[in-house]
Amino acid sequence: MKKLLLLFSCCLLIQTAQAQFPMGGATPQRKALPGTADDNTPKGNSKITGFVVDSSVTKAVEFANIALYNKATNKPVDGTVADDKGKFTLSRVAVGEYKILVTFIGYENKTIDNIKVEKGQDIDLGVIKVNSKTKTLDEVTVTGQKDLIEEKVDRLVYNAEKDIMAKGGDASDVLRKVPMLSVDLQGNLSLRGNQNVRVLINNKPSTIVASSVADALKQIPADMIKTVEVITSPSAKYDAEGSGGIINIITKKNSLQGLNLTIDSGVGNRGSNLSLNGNYRKGKMGITLGGFGRANYNVKLKGFTDQTNFESNGSTTRTYQDFSGVNSGLFGNYNLGFDYDLAQNQSITAGVRYGARNMLNALDYKTDSYINNLINSTVYRDVDTKNLSGTVDVNVDYLHTYKKPQQEWSVSTQYSRNDLTNDFISNDRTGTNELLFRQKNINHNLNQEFTIQTDYQTPIKKNQMIEFGGKGIMRTVNSDYQYLFGNGNNPLTQSPKQPSGALDYNQNVVGAYTSYTLTTKNKYTIKAGTRYEYTTIEASTREGGNIEIPNYGNLVPSVNISKNIKGATWKVGYNRRLQRPGIQQLNPNINAANPQNIMIGDPSLRPELTDNAELGYSKNFKKFYLNAAFFGRITNGTITQVVQANDTLAGGVLTTYQNIGSERAVGTNLFGNLAITSKWNIGIFSNIIYNSLRGMAPISGGKSEFVENSGLNIGGGFNSQIQFKNGWGAQGFAFIQGSQVQLQGRRGGFAFYSAGVKKDFKNKKGSIGLAGENFLTKSFNIHTNLSNSQFTQVSDIHLFMRGVRLTFSYKIGKMTAQAPRKKGKSVNNDDVKSGGDGMQGGAPAGGSTAPGGRPR
Repeated sequence: MKKLLLLFSCCLLIQTAQAQFPMGGATPQRKALPGTADDNTPKGNSKITGFVVDSSVTKAVEFANIALYNKATNKPVDGTVADDKGKFTLSRVAVGEYKILVTFIGYENKTIDNIKVEKGQDIDLGVIKVNSKTKTLDEVTVTGQKDLIEEKVDRLVYNAEKDIMAKGGDASDVLRKVPMLSVDLQGNLSLRGNQNVRVLINNKPSTIVASSVADALKQIPADMIKTVEVITSPSAKYDAEGSGGIINIITKKNSLQGLNLTIDSGVGNRGSNLSLNGNYRKGKMGITLGGFGRANYNVKLKGFTDQTNFESNGSTTRTYQDFSGVNSGLFGNYNLGFDYDLAQNQSITAGVRYGARNMLNALDYKTDSYINNLINSTVYRDVDTKNLSGTVDVNVDYLHTYKKPQQEWSVSTQYSRNDLTNDFISNDRTGTNELLFRQKNINHNLNQEFTIQTDYQTPIKKNQMIEFGGKGIMRTVNSDYQYLFGNGNNPLTQSPKQPSGALDYNQNVVGAYTSYTLTTKNKYTIKAGTRYEYTTIEASTREGGNIEIPNYGNLVPSVNISKNIKGATWKVGYNRRLQRPGIQQLNPNINAANPQNIMIGDPSLRPELTDNAELGYSKNFKKFYLNAAFFGRITNGTITQVVQANDTLAGGVLTTYQNIGSERAVGTNLFGNLAITSKWNIGIFSNIIYNSLRGMAPISGGKSEFVENSGLNIGGGFNSQIQFKNGWGAQGFAFIQGSQVQLQGRRGGFAFYSAGVKKDFKNKKGSIGLAGENFLTKSFNIHTNLSNSQFTQVSDIHLFMRGVRLTFSYKIGKMTAQAPRKKGKSVNNDDVKSGGDGMQGGAPAGGSTAPGGRPR
């Protein structure tokens, strides 16, 4: 595989060189293109600008073709392409009379006539509205479907606003349908089988995401998501962290003049939601105010764990544990935003966002203990866990644009704070309900972060762009924890076996980058850059004093090349990424809610480094759109969750995190979309990954042993959507994920499916919908096997995910179009490894994730 990748890279580089510098013989003659340096058309000093907008939804038409015609000769004299915001600029226009032709696949041609340019005069055409084209069956292409999946040089864009079942769901419901992504039944997110992804919201980090990606997705309403950007090969502009890649969730915004109010609500057997979002814009000023609340209930689970430990004296201890429980939660997300145009080329944006999470979990355990296959004891335990979080993000951003198109400078700042509480209280009883002892763990975390960054970009000629910038991040995390213990009905007191403690962790990151983009006339786009980051860490615990963690610097290069060949787009990319440990991996608090599966972090963890390479291909075949990617990655010093036999508790295990060995992965992602008619499309996707993991894993007695495991991870599914007359629509989705390779075994697969219908009101201001999830299946079972030389563990977890919900949405207000504003820049911390679900093997550790998130 290495040889194949090396051969492909060499061939591509040779092809690139030959395309730009032909070797041998005379230079071939090329026909001059309008608007290029070879064009002999007379030039002037005037400029024509405008914005291309879809007339039906007042949305920018990205990359529309603009042709300038001489009115007298009716011949094209210049041309350009609109950017991703619909804006175009024709520079160096000579004096004369012209007309402009706007074209784009899927839209009717638009002509703007009678354009008269005087000497030294600049003309702003403002908003140019184009109408969608209705095609007959024979004329159907996948243009509409390609809008669902957009290809860019360094990312894939999924237009989630087309999802008719989004109402009433959360972000995990949307991300399940995005190619290359996988969201399991606990909400844990992975990209190409790698959970080390960074999730951004509107290009910004948030401590909502920092503590737990799975919990954060529950706080983001699905119907507020406009697009999801999957950045598998991030450029140097992005932070070096996120070894698996970056996922950027873009929420819906409004740039129209006037007042708008949207009400969304939903009710179901497992959850209900209500959101209210308002926008007001007048002239240079815009204000947004929104709130979202969601309640989850009737979320049940049950299962068992069967574990055998092989003791050093030759005996065996076995525990068989049944568990069942119910989870409930309240989630909220509230935001206030403000933007103001200081001048035609200057703007300022500011925002405050508050997120709340209140999760309650109740689990009952029955644990039978055996010694040499003879029953020794039976203990019943009930555990109540509270996972509470309050997050505040405040940002102020400034953007300055220049007369030269795409030249801009920005300064962005952000302060984030997350207060996280993760407590549990447990009661152990005999079979006759006699109270044996009680235990309580109190763990409070305070995560804070301040970020300042500046970015500058400027085009060089018409086909080149250079970018550079700098960034500073200051993070602090404080974790205080204590254990209380009581026999029978005695008062709870400080536990002598598990004393209280605290972790103070300060992390500062300084980074700088430069990036260069070149678009050649033979349709190559090359984007290359490098970033350097230097990290300093100061850490200490109350009980152990200072922790020696060395400072480190990292140089992370990246290069992305795309080429259009006969209607197909080929892409190749390479980047180096790093992954710093999150607070869940660092936190030394002992989570013993389930004594058979104790979890603890390691404050001395080091970052892991990953080298990624990928080859991508996409093309339209009339009614069918195909997107394929082939990738490989090598990770050293992998931060891995490992399980070992517990020295202090017979039949139990201790789960922790360590930098263990390496991971190798190669795989492919395939996505296809078929437009059966102009109103009906079917999408299919698959993920096939081969993983190989190896390293030294700890075992009891302070020893280590060499462990390796490898195998295939396979998943796939389909998504179909159809539009009927009179505003009716229907959609279906199904996904299945096979078992997944882990260092010490395999974790079981799962499935998920849903279907729904929606009816738009005649005035297009509202809708009502009905959707069901897993409605034919009572529960799903996740079967996991783990083992090493000292223990074997088999576990089943049954998740009850059957659900149905009724949704309603309505818009109030009247708005008018204006030229799209230049989007403000913002802080973009694509950063740090978030925690997993704490369920690698065995029963849940108290029914919730361990405390944490990244160091803030």
